Amino acid sequence: CRVAQNAAQIRFKVNPAAGLKGPAGNTPAPSPRDGEKLPVANPTRDVAASQPEAREPGRPSTTAKSHPASPNMRLQPALRNALAEHRHAAESGRRPQSPARQAAAQSAGRRFADLADFVKGGGNELAFTAVLQICEQPGTRYNPLVLYGGVGTGKTHLLEATYKRLRAAHAGANVLFLSAEGFANYFTQALRDRTLPSFRQRFRGVDVLIVDDIDFFDGKRVIQEEFLHTMRQLESHERQIVLSADRHPRLLTKLSEELVTRFIAGIVCRMESPDLETRRSIVARKAARLTARVSDEVLELVAQRFRTSVREIEGALNRLEAHGLSSGKPVTLTAARHVLADLERDCVRVVRLVDVEQTVCRFFAVNPDELRSPRRSRTVSQPRMLAMYLARKLTQAAYSEIGEYFGGRNHSTVMSAEKRVREMLTSQATLRIAAQSWKLGDLVGSLEQQLMTG
Repeated sequence: CRVAQNAAQIRFKVNPAAGLKGPAGNTPAPSPRDGEKLPVANPTRDVAASQPEAREPGRPSTTAKSHPASPNMRLQPALRNALAEHRHAAESGRRPQSPARQAAAQSAGRRFADLADFVKGGGNELAFTAVLQICEQPGTRYNPLVLYGGVGTGKTHLLEATYKRLRAAHAGANVLFLSAEGFANYFTQALRDRTLPSFRQRFRGVDVLIVDDIDFFDGKRVIQEEFLHTMRQLESHERQIVLSADRHPRLLTKLSEELVTRFIAGIVCRMESPDLETRRSIVARKAARLTARVSDEVLELVAQRFRTSVREIEGALNRLEAHGLSSGKPVTLTAARHVLADLERDCVRVVRLVDVEQTVCRFFAVNPDELRSPRRSRTVSQPRMLAMYLARKLTQAAYSEIGEYFGGRNHSTVMSAEKRVREMLTSQATLRIAAQSWKLGDLVGSLEQQLMTG
């Protein structure tokens, strides 16, 4: 390039084929001031402006006065950051990746669960059916799909299987799977690097967005706002959204109301702990992959004892397999009882009366003093009744001890509360909490899960 330089500025020659070059042909242009706009480049005009001014010998140059710096030399801060990122990537020998591409790269090296390996049962049948419908026609029905339930009930398995099935059935679809924490990390990185337009373009341009553990958003207002706008964009273009959480969206008390209403606008499916028949099927399927020999009586023992989580079943089978391989003998029923007794003893959680009281008060937003008071209003009597029922079921306290703890009541009051809750559970009754109606079975199950997991 021909360079004309004076005390005021350095002028550049623009080659449309080679891009923007500095005086030496490889030095980047000086950085602009923040906030300046990037106009559309005009190579013809820029080349013409870059020619040195013809002047008479001995006459001082007037370039600085008559030809101010071309606005085409001004770059937006975001573009400057992008150029810096590309220069850094070139020096390190790698290609810079957008947040969505980083998430896709991480997903590519991950081993995803298969839908054929999922054991369908009474506690997850609705969720399984909804996933099948989504895999056939994503974005047309059940949008968004929200799966919720305790740990080890198969939520992540179904999300991974959905991702895998969609990638296989719709080869051209842009399917993105990540956790809510991953979304938050990419968002904060985009804020820090000033690459929000790139972040939004990638995440709002997918065909299917699958996010695990959205309860991570609870209490994070800025991230909730960004995810809300992402959902709006995807839903307006009929793009599928699949989410999972550890509890119902209505119980995510620190989420914005608009985000919660969008979560429940599609279909919300609860995934319960597997029943006995489902556990037997799970145990049989996983035992077929063991290298050690395990009898049917041992498998029945595992299905009977470990009721809460599929992960507990997997851990018990792994322990039995390790015992069989170390001893070199088949795992007998006697040996299995001895091995699993140690595992059960290590995992037992002792629930106290104060734990029941705190959990119920936190859920119903009442004070412990109100729970122990003589008040009989429904907002207090219902939580008190449930607290007595849970205390009797999950603690070793006697009726008289429970009654004394909850305001010095008679043991017959506790017995009456327990009987009343059992009858309501049998009749599948509902409770009115705030502006919502809840099935008593779902409510009791959620409280028990909180108490048993701490």
